[in-house]
Amino acid sequence: MGRKIWVFDTTLRDGEQVPGAKLNLYEKVEIAQQLKKLGVDIIEAGFPASSQGDFDAVKAVAEKVGTTSDIMITALARAVKSDLDAVYNAVKYAENPMIHMVLGTSDIHVEKKFSKSKDQILQIGVDAVKYAKTLLPQVQYSTEDASRSDFEYLWKTIEAVMRAGATMINVPDTVGFAEPEEFGEMIFKLNNRMKNLDDSVLLSVHCHNDLGMATANTLAAIKNGADKVECTINGIGERAGNAALEEVVMALKTRSTIYNADTRINTKEIINTSRLVSSFMGLDVQVNKAITGDNAFAHSSGIHQDGLLKSRDAYEIVHPEDVGLDDMELVLTARSGRHAVKNALEKLGFSNLSTDEFEGIFEGFLKLADAKKEVYDHDLYVIVESYYEKHDASHKNATHYSDQFFDIEDLQVVSNTSFPSASVKVRKGNEVLKASAVGSGPIDALYSAIAEITSMDVKLVEYNINSVSRGKEALGKVKITIEHEGEKYMAKAADTDILKASALAYINAINSIVVAKLTPVMNLNKRSSMAH
Repeated sequence: MGRKIWVFDTTLRDGEQVPGAKLNLYEKVEIAQQLKKLGVDIIEAGFPASSQGDFDAVKAVAEKVGTTSDIMITALARAVKSDLDAVYNAVKYAENPMIHMVLGTSDIHVEKKFSKSKDQILQIGVDAVKYAKTLLPQVQYSTEDASRSDFEYLWKTIEAVMRAGATMINVPDTVGFAEPEEFGEMIFKLNNRMKNLDDSVLLSVHCHNDLGMATANTLAAIKNGADKVECTINGIGERAGNAALEEVVMALKTRSTIYNADTRINTKEIINTSRLVSSFMGLDVQVNKAITGDNAFAHSSGIHQDGLLKSRDAYEIVHPEDVGLDDMELVLTARSGRHAVKNALEKLGFSNLSTDEFEGIFEGFLKLADAKKEVYDHDLYVIVESYYEKHDASHKNATHYSDQFFDIEDLQVVSNTSFPSASVKVRKGNEVLKASAVGSGPIDALYSAIAEITSMDVKLVEYNINSVSRGKEALGKVKITIEHEGEKYMAKAADTDILKASALAYINAINSIVVAKLTPVMNLNKRSSMAH
């Protein structure tokens, strides 16, 4: 266990500055409660002076989440009395409140933005800190655009506000201009001077990702003495975003011998927090995003899958369980090798295949994988049964488990403002089932019709849609999560017709439930009906 690094989460303030990501009061409180569960030390709940709505939301977070002294609630203010009063009146209901103010120190901010002299700006900062200290004991001062500031003026400002009573000094790379080596060197020099002046004042950093170096700059700062880091969930924020909390925390944990520093973050809550923020803000997480992206723990390469099945450490430096996922995901595609396919078959109960049987089934897998982007467990049942129907005459009298699966044959969806409706035709074995339904929208109607056919009690937990190519022939990718009997099932599908993709994703998820119910039976029967 190394020295403690304080984690300051600004998802509700800087993260909310993303266009279209505005949160209401209820959503802010929900996310704040999850951030507390995650274990952050400080929550920046908003910018109270910006609107009455934001003031009310910050106040609600202070009242409902800041009920214990182990978490600090703060909000942002400019270095003016009205802003400082707004922060105080919003956060004072917390057990452990703090005022956070910001004022620029770079030449471009001082001269172009404020049109004042450096001495005038410095005095404004000192006066603001002195006033804030009459309101609350905890005051953080942020030197905006510090990475482009003259170093000696930056230090002169920090020294002055420390003497005025600031308890935390935040050094932002506001426009993502810094690079790790120079930023680390600046933090090293500031840390030495600050600790000599007053070692009780925390040195903090706030890095932006305009050049893709926010996490690297934050880690460089930690190496060079920073006590606290400001981050957001999923790295959201102004322009290209902020340092991603999950990346910084997992880097410290995974490379502990390098950084000799730790946080009190409960890493098993990372995925839950990521999904909640993504859902409420309507911001999809980049699929290959480190730690929280859909593909962060998914493997489709046959070489990688083989290595992982032999030893997870071969291609995994962070285990999915560490961040709150159940397990790694081996995605079966045309690139998957024999080891991964055999492993998937064994999980379904097909564990005693001869070499010839497996090779025949694998050949069928490759043909289907060439036609589909991904092969699901229910597809494997069909491949296995198709193989035995061709090569084993006794199989004709065996139980056909694949008859339990559903397959979309046709659909029609009508979208209008009065009665959005859908009609679907689904095949289940030799049966053709039809149903129609109306809903609050075309997708709701479509899913209601499919639910009527499948007769399964399911709840739609999440529905995401993305374009994965451009133009009028663009592929739409749908990802859904449904819940059945307390278990969640996720599935995906892609098509140029987004309604068809939505239906296919829903059917894939329903078939995952069928697989879950069939697999124990298959394991019990030991494939008795399929392997002689």
